[in-house]
Amino acid sequence: MESSGLLSVLLFITFFTFICSGQLSPDISTEERSSDPATEQELIEAMEELLGRFQENQPSTEKRSLPRCLVGSRCAMRVGPRFGPLCECRKGTYCNYLMLKCI
Repeated sequence: MESSGLLSVLLFITFFTFICSGQLSPDISTEERSSDPATEQELIEAMEELLGRFQENQPSTEKRSLPRCLVGSRCAMRVGPRFGPLCECRKGTYCNYLMLKCI
């Protein structure tokens, strides 16, 4: 029983490759590739216009930079169960969330 299933799969694959082999895409000649420079320029301008419209709608990906805190100054504020940063502690220090100061 397994051999008949294997044979039918093999026949299906052979039939599928035979049908698909005739559907090769034709090569584009070099004459068809070269187009009018004015048309290309119009397409470029249209694409730039579309990109400009879509970029206005997207939010900024720039990271907000927080000011640097001095050691011992307040670096965070507690808002309910969360902490809101006020500034970034300098290198070598960290914000202690118990005292809310840079240590």
